[in-house]
Amino acid sequence: MSVSFGGGYLRTRLELLRLRRSLRTAERVYRILEDKRDVLVRRINELIDEAQELREALTVKLAEAYQELITAYLKSGPITIQTITSTLPETLKVKVGSYTMMGIQVPTVELQEASFPLPYGFLETTVHLDEASRKLRSVIVDVCKAAAVENAIFRIAEELKRTQRLLNALEYVIMPKYRNAIREIAMSLEEADRDYFVKLKHVKRVLERRKVQTAQGIPV
Repeated sequence: MSVSFGGGYLRTRLELLRLRRSLRTAERVYRILEDKRDVLVRRINELIDEAQELREALTVKLAEAYQELITAYLKSGPITIQTITSTLPETLKVKVGSYTMMGIQVPTVELQEASFPLPYGFLETTVHLDEASRKLRSVIVDVCKAAAVENAIFRIAEELKRTQRLLNALEYVIMPKYRNAIREIAMSLEEADRDYFVKLKHVKRVLERRKVQTAQGIPV
């Protein structure tokens, strides 16, 4: 049975050639996976920086929006604000998609925004409610972006772990197994060649001795 399938191996030149080809293939796969790992690490670092920036921007925008909302509550009263919010129609739609990056399905979130007429009169509210509404809607756009980025980080991190497991298997299990098998077969074949060479020399000496004896008329 072949060593590549976890079994033994034949101590033949054909098996030696096959194992050397398998080792070269494993080394090429290892280099490809190394390049893939480097790309994934670079991309995940970029996404982490982007996610951090989005989180910081969200914190600032949410603080501003809630401050405007609190002011609107104080000036217009909670009953007025609650009545207005209970009549707000659905104005935002989110479309979730994905794209492929190095075999990974990375999510995308697209905000499909409908027209946004204000469902209340200007006389019964203050400008603070308008500002709170505008800023909260702006925050929703950033929330969608942040959700897509963080989901992409998790997807790429999983692929990175899988790639690293494959690299570890190649580096510490598969390639050493091939190298050990190649070394043992090569040593075995070299020993067999030495034995064969010794036997040939012995046969040659015997034939030469018989030739001399025949030429001298000595019975062989």
